[in-house]
Amino acid sequence: MEKRLIAAALTAGMGISLMASGFNNFDVKENAEADSTGFTFTDIKVIPTTPVKDQNKSGTCWCFAGTSMFEDEIVRRGGKPLDLSEMFTVRQCYIDKADRYVRMYGATNFAAGGSIADVPYVWERYGALPESAYPGLGYGEEKHVHGELDAVLKAYLDAVIRRSDKRLSTAWRKGFEAILDAYLGEVPETFTVDGKTYTPKSYAESLGLKKDDYVAVTSFTHQPFYEPMVLEVADNWLWASYENVPMDELKAIVDNAMEKGYPIVWAADVSEGGFKWTKGYAVMPKERTAADMEGTELSRWVKLSDKERQEKQFDINGPVEEIEVTQESRQAMFDRQETTDDHGMEIVGTATDQEGNRYYKVKNSWDTNQIYDGFFYVSEPYFLSKTLSILVHKDALPSSVKKKLEKK
Repeated sequence: MEKRLIAAALTAGMGISLMASGFNNFDVKENAEADSTGFTFTDIKVIPTTPVKDQNKSGTCWCFAGTSMFEDEIVRRGGKPLDLSEMFTVRQCYIDKADRYVRMYGATNFAAGGSIADVPYVWERYGALPESAYPGLGYGEEKHVHGELDAVLKAYLDAVIRRSDKRLSTAWRKGFEAILDAYLGEVPETFTVDGKTYTPKSYAESLGLKKDDYVAVTSFTHQPFYEPMVLEVADNWLWASYENVPMDELKAIVDNAMEKGYPIVWAADVSEGGFKWTKGYAVMPKERTAADMEGTELSRWVKLSDKERQEKQFDINGPVEEIEVTQESRQAMFDRQETTDDHGMEIVGTATDQEGNRYYKVKNSWDTNQIYDGFFYVSEPYFLSKTLSILVHKDALPSSVKKKLEKK
């Protein structure tokens, strides 16, 4: 997950109130200032969520999404809003990825990306830290900039697996962790929060979240439904298991979770022409053909190049007719790698546009200098066609889905 880095020069827009309690509390209202894009969104239900963060120039979307979801889960369960460290989780995953990469002679993925399973994995195995105890900015930058770090880590491991001395030294792992110490900082053995001393493990335990309470879900036909499957994407380096359900039940899980107030980690493809981050929406327009044109419009259309026609298809100014998504079309997009594992975000609500079309409200980790202060709206066809997977609390599963999964 996370194949592209987004530059910071984005359009500023309407404000969303930040409460003194430390999380965003949304009123149900129309986003009238969106008229410049042709869309007017009305929030139906939005879950309280902690402030939007900025992954900046790092491939760590998976961690920002998972950490945000866990922060929101703490609030949902009655806890106070917290700012948890993403870079502690990133660091622990780098180390475990390195172990696996070396053990497999480099025949596996080592990269900055990760999956929706990684934050719960680190939480259970290594614990958690507050952002104040581990910001991960020990290399002269105010925001996360990981290009050099990622290149150095990969080059180091590739030197190790060449085994120039015929066998591995006993020092390679210490050297790898020393690089992480230099860039992200050393992990404190203990730290203090509200006058109490914790270790990473004891701090995570004090927050009450358990890995086994969360379930990863996907929807693909190349594996049986209602049976666990390993999602075959490179950033699933843990080879984590996902529950596989039909597409309509995947949507039902999200709808039920939103209704009951459970946040969701969402892994999806964001490379489509209808993904308009700065304009605050993602849609899947139906392809225009000559049969859709009349008169002078048709005469202009036939003279356009293929590239110009594609650009015109995504020249969107308000609600458009979108594709009909089926289980078969969704699978075909994945099989042909038109749907790729790009980015991790958090679904925090539902909304409609001025024509009554339904959307999911999504919290991103690309800062707040955008029309909806770091949030955007994803149409149902976009969600159905471009979702790789979700992570959600088991209690958010509809009873009918839960029963089918328990029977297997």
